[in-house]
Amino acid sequence: MYSTIALDSVENLVSDIIDVAHWLSASRLRLNPAKTVLIWLGLRQQVEKMVEDEVPVPILSSSVTTVDTARHLGVTMDRHLTMSVHVSSVSRSAYCCLRQLRHVVRSVSVDAAKTVVHAFISSRLDYCNSLLHGISDFLLRRLQAVQYAAARLITGTQRCDHITPVLKQLYWLSVRQRVEFKLTVLVYKALSNLAPPYLSADCQLVVTVVRRQLRSSDNFKCTITCTSLRLGRFGIRCCRTTPLEQSSFTCPST
Repeated sequence: MYSTIALDSVENLVSDIIDVAHWLSASRLRLNPAKTVLIWLGLRQQVEKMVEDEVPVPILSSSVTTVDTARHLGVTMDRHLTMSVHVSSVSRSAYCCLRQLRHVVRSVSVDAAKTVVHAFISSRLDYCNSLLHGISDFLLRRLQAVQYAAARLITGTQRCDHITPVLKQLYWLSVRQRVEFKLTVLVYKALSNLAPPYLSADCQLVVTVVRRQLRSSDNFKCTITCTSLRLGRFGIRCCRTTPLEQSSFTCPST
């Protein structure tokens, strides 16, 4: 069964790649097969079956085999979308920057140290952090440890000191709160028609989609976008846990 599914999936994928190659050719561009990789995404049992029935994908004049991880726009994705490889990469690069900044921070003011840490550390933690929604607490704690180390570097706080007052002093949200804030802003923009159409079309309130009255209609919850495949059925759960009332923010007066 999985062999048939794999062959059908490969045929559909090859057809799409050919269409993309023709579109690039019309724009005087060329698809590079040497830099093209293929990764199967799904549940562990499904991916293991697909890997066992390994089928090379012909792309133009070469064949592409599947890989365990793929990097796209700076985000490293694994087959099961656990984001563990991405978290390890971000943590490793952030700690490397912190070790290099340790000698610089001693020679600059606190405000300059904040600017440097925001440029090299906070930007890494915030980049595409909406994809980190729903990951395990273990992975979130690894990223949170990076933020703690950056806060201690700026303020000179010892490891034995409590870190929560330091974050409040710096006006920093925790890593989990930054992820939720990013998602809340995206949902708010999508519902207010301030986001691109491909986001606004998939983020709608239950009361505007469902014709009959439901108990969830008064909770300002968003619908779950589900997709049916031959390998199973999955849905996007990000918008479900983001009520509309969380999308209203009041900026404190300065």
